[in-house]
Amino acid sequence: MGRRVLLIEDEPHIAEAIRFLLARDGWSVASHGEGTGAMEAIRRETPDVLVLDMILPGRSGYEILCDLRADPALAGLPVLVLSARGQAEDRAAATEAGASRFMAKPFVNSEIVATLRQMAGG
Repeated sequence: MGRRVLLIEDEPHIAEAIRFLLARDGWSVASHGEGTGAMEAIRRETPDVLVLDMILPGRSGYEILCDLRADPALAGLPVLVLSARGQAEDRAAATEAGASRFMAKPFVNSEIVATLRQMAGG
């Protein structure tokens, strides 16, 4: 069975670009477009890796990440945080909340694929 990723991203063009890149690389890609209901989507999709935008309608990525790390069943899930805000303090806040990796938007296509491969263990 292939690698599974859940993408929580509210920008349709970014979500579609990532979906295309990862599907071409053999990933099964599910997506959720808002912060509301994100934890339910994570439980339902059981991804190998989560890609999480920080600025979402309904709930922030930081809130979702904190809930994820507080849940014993989901605490070990690798999370790549994507953010349009790539300053040092944003990276530090994401890391403190439990992000496995941080990537600023706009991202390099090959970099996001390689990062997710590494996070999924190969």
